[in-house]
Amino acid sequence: MQNVVIIGSGCAGLTAAIYAARANLKPLVLEGHEPGGQLSLTTHVENFPGFPDGIMGPELIENMKRQAARFGAEFKSGAVTEVDLSKRPFTITVNGEPHQTKTLIVAAGASARLLGLKGEKELIGRGVSTCATCDGYFFRGKPIAVVGGGDSAMEEANFLSRYASKVYLIHRRNDFRASKIMIDRARANPKVEFLTPYVVDEILSPQGLVNGVKLRHTETSETKQLELEGVFVAIGHDPNSTVFKGKLNMDENGYLEAKHGGISNVPGVFIAGDVQDHRYRQAVTAAGSGCMAAIDAEKFLEEHKDS
Repeated sequence: MQNVVIIGSGCAGLTAAIYAARANLKPLVLEGHEPGGQLSLTTHVENFPGFPDGIMGPELIENMKRQAARFGAEFKSGAVTEVDLSKRPFTITVNGEPHQTKTLIVAAGASARLLGLKGEKELIGRGVSTCATCDGYFFRGKPIAVVGGGDSAMEEANFLSRYASKVYLIHRRNDFRASKIMIDRARANPKVEFLTPYVVDEILSPQGLVNGVKLRHTETSETKQLELEGVFVAIGHDPNSTVFKGKLNMDENGYLEAKHGGISNVPGVFIAGDVQDHRYRQAVTAAGSGCMAAIDAEKFLEEHKDS
C-alpha cells in the first residue's frame, strides 16, 4: 500500500516527488512512456530559475530525480495501462502489475504532435523544436520556419520574429484554423512570410543539424527547397490522459480539469503539469503545480488518516 503514487516523471511529477518524499510519504513514481517528459528532449534550458548559464534538459531532470530519491522517493519504469478510481485505495496497473495507493498525483504530461517525418524526432534540439518560448533565443539572426495553421502557430511566428531574421509560416491549406485577429497580426509582421498550401516533405540535415526543408505544394505537387536553420512544429499537443477517460473530468481536447490548483473531481486524486495545462506548458509552471499537488495530497492524507 502506497501513500502516494505519482504518474509521470517530468518537471511536475518529480517536483511532486520531492515534496511528497520530504513529507516522509515515500512516494512511488511511475515513469511513464516518456521518462523525464518533454524536458528530456530539450537540449539547453535557459528560462528555469536558478541557472544563470542555463542547463541541459536531461541534466535538470536527472538532478530532480536524484533530489527526490535522496528523500526516499521510489521509481518504477513503464506506462500505466489501467486505473480504478471508483474506491479508495485506488488501484494503478503498470505492465500488468497492480499498485494500491491512498492518493494519486497525475502528472502524465502532454506529447507534442510531430509531422511524422523520417529523422524528425532525432533532430529535436538540433534545429527542430516544439516550443518557441523555450528555444526561440537560440535562433537569433537565423531564418526559421513555423509549421501549423492555428492560433499557436500564428503566435509562435510573431514571437519568433523577435529573434529570427526571417520566419516562414508553412501550412497545408490556404485557410487557417486560427482566429482572424491572430492571422492579421502575423500577416502584418514584415518578418513573417506565409507559404500555403505547402507541406514539409523532408527536413534537410546533412550534418545532423537542420539546414533546410523540402516543401511540396498540395495542389500542384511542385516541390522546392528552403534554406533555414530551425523548424518549429506548432500543430498541437495531446495530453497523456487516455487511461482516465470516463474516470476524471476532462475537456473536449482531453486535458484533465482541476480546481484550486490541482484538485480533481475524485477526492484523493490530484493533477499537475501539462496534462491539465494547455496554455503555459513551461517547466517552471509544471514544477509549481507539482508542488501544489503534493501539498494537497499530504493535507488529504492528514485529514483522512483514520479512513
